[in-house]
Amino acid sequence: MPPDLAQNSNQDSTSSSHAQNGFPETADIETSSEDYARRFSGETGLWLLKVQEQATLKLLKPYPKATVLDVGGGHGQTLEPLIQHGYSVTILGSDESCQNRIQNFVDANLCEFRVGNVLELPYPDDAFDVVISYRFLAHVTQWQTFLAELTRVAKKAVIVDYPTTRSVNAIAPYLFKVKKGLEGNTRPFICYQEAEILQQFQALGYRLGQRQAQFFYPMVLHRAFKSPGLSAALEQTIRPTGLTRLLGSPVIARFDRGQD
Repeated sequence: MPPDLAQNSNQDSTSSSHAQNGFPETADIETSSEDYARRFSGETGLWLLKVQEQATLKLLKPYPKATVLDVGGGHGQTLEPLIQHGYSVTILGSDESCQNRIQNFVDANLCEFRVGNVLELPYPDDAFDVVISYRFLAHVTQWQTFLAELTRVAKKAVIVDYPTTRSVNAIAPYLFKVKKGLEGNTRPFICYQEAEILQQFQALGYRLGQRQAQFFYPMVLHRAFKSPGLSAALEQTIRPTGLTRLLGSPVIARFDRGQD
């Protein structure tokens, strides 16, 4: 069964970029932009990113000092904490513009940046210990091929995030106008039945190592509150009930390579 479209499609956000470089999947051109970064501005935005950062470092804990390829990571959301914790980071973007927000890190030789096709990554098999990709799976159409490439170049693990149909995203098409009114620059995204993701990774020789659902309440609601203190309290109250684990979204999951 194909993933569910939370909105109509993501073609509008990628078609012009596709025409420029010929790559079939270029969702990171949008997520690497200043316009997208404004969605995470202010105190609430910083709190949202902090939750993501903590989850990422937790999932990376079994692989200290690993070499990391961040596919579509031009948004820079996890770059600085990864560097600070001793990871050697390479970022792959679909266009030269994808390095604009991380240029200072590139210029300081704190990370590497390369342009490439996410469906044909310009690296040999097992080139990196860990491959990460955030903000991409929700906007990619050839998702099976995408995951196959991530696992191909990963020696030990792959970490991805994705929205699930078990969360409030199931009614996202009906909330799109409200969400757009609050966020302004929101765009369509794809929701997945989590079993599809698990089965695909299993077929690629990977097993679920650890997962963390980030938020029980929709991120758009937290943005509407404009109070990270209130948002944190709400999330901390509901998490012990197990509902966040069951119904929270987006999910960050680490898939570990199986033993040969």
